[in-house]
Amino acid sequence: MQIELMTNEETSALRQIIEESENIVICTHTNPDGDAIGSSLGLAEYLRVLGKKTLVAVPNPFPDFLHWLPGSNEIKRYDMNKAEIEKAFKEAQLVFCLDFNDPMRIEGMAGCLTECTARKVLIDHHPNPTIDSVVKVSYPLMSSTCEIVFRVIWQLGGFSLMNKDMATCIYCGMMTDTGSFTFNSNSPEIFFIISQLLTLGIDKDEIYRKVYHNYSTSRVRLMGYVMSEKLKVYEDYHASYFVITRKEMLRFNFKKGDAEGLVNMPLQIKDLKLSISLREDKDKKNLVWVSLRSVGDFSCTEMANKYFNGGGHLNASGGKLFCSVEEAENIVKLAILDYQEQLRE
Repeated sequence: MQIELMTNEETSALRQIIEESENIVICTHTNPDGDAIGSSLGLAEYLRVLGKKTLVAVPNPFPDFLHWLPGSNEIKRYDMNKAEIEKAFKEAQLVFCLDFNDPMRIEGMAGCLTECTARKVLIDHHPNPTIDSVVKVSYPLMSSTCEIVFRVIWQLGGFSLMNKDMATCIYCGMMTDTGSFTFNSNSPEIFFIISQLLTLGIDKDEIYRKVYHNYSTSRVRLMGYVMSEKLKVYEDYHASYFVITRKEMLRFNFKKGDAEGLVNMPLQIKDLKLSISLREDKDKKNLVWVSLRSVGDFSCTEMANKYFNGGGHLNASGGKLFCSVEEAENIVKLAILDYQEQLRE
């Protein structure tokens, strides 16, 4: 099975850079998801096995259902450890940028990255990367950054150094970024990688339960409320959307990650092609977070880029709107009408 991504020159360069670096920082995007956290922790564990001092830095909190992942307690949040992270970037000889393609995706931490003089390596699956890096492993067609991290470690000859903790983190990221392998996961190489991770003793069923069967009673009630009371379905356009307001989050004791996966649920409706969720920010006024999911060849990323200041992948994208929830709803309606021909096909 051919799973190499890098050229021989890139592989040699990356191996040498790692060998020459003692202090390494791994950073990933704001509001980190399973792929961001899984790829960062998996790579960090590999580098630590090599004897490297490695710090994983994230801009802000990540969901509770990922806190069980091995090594997650070592992650440093910029919003809580600003001085420590800035010092780590200044002392680093190497910085890995995982699961994001532009410094703006790490928001407040962006200055640390752009001002950092260390060599940078990009490992990502988002299109049009702008990060200045000495090695760029960017493949938008890959299922996840975790898949790419596995391939990179494999190509470096590091599979024999992989342990169960690394494998658990990598599998978790692959699973979450493909909707449990229900989209963007038809490549045979993905299942070869899973087979190799299984040889390291991971329990894929337990990983699934810890991620998806780890919700509070309030979250389950929120899910029922959204699907029953808030979901708007446009049968003629094969599209839907729903809104979660700040008031509703307070009512259901909302915690970070409680909205995870809700946007996928309407796609269970027969013939539905597009699902959009709008979520009012808990703290900032006139900030609405947008998630888009689709099936088939309908491009979420095109719509996200055009209407929602965002982007992502063909079937899964995100963005944000700087307006009220009511204005955000009107933008969603305009977007659906604009793409009605593609949705009706």
